[in-house]
Amino acid sequence: MAENTTEVLVGGAVLAAAIAFGVYGAQVAGLGDGGGANYALTASFRSIEGVNVGTDVRLAGVKVGTVTDVALNPETYRADTTVTVNATTQVPDDSAIVVSSEGLLGGNFVEIVPGGSPFYFADGDELLDTQGSVSLISLLLRFVSGGEEG
Repeated sequence: MAENTTEVLVGGAVLAAAIAFGVYGAQVAGLGDGGGANYALTASFRSIEGVNVGTDVRLAGVKVGTVTDVALNPETYRADTTVTVNATTQVPDDSAIVVSSEGLLGGNFVEIVPGGSPFYFADGDELLDTQGSVSLISLLLRFVSGGEEG
């Protein structure tokens, strides 16, 4: 009898740990945000190297959303991007959106640089002030060649 009780308790503990891990994973992945708790913004970048669907969108270093769509615009040859932002985060309508790097070897993320406007973006609005990613190779080549700007 004692062996069965121990096995049931250990099995229950393992199952509880697995459920806790699954809940934590869903929260980190943003799966528990709810359907109506976000709004979409669009932006058009010259280059979004290192940014894919699922990339973090941050404001002041805090994750406030994710990149939900990336597509090449065949007319402008720019990367049309859709980002989804938490509804609790109001973004001023004069804000900029920038592709930033986590460091020399880190990955890229999308950063919203807030403006000072008292008016805010609504669902479906477009951020016009964009800055794409900077290629590390081109920066190194510019440095090696004497810093000539072209």
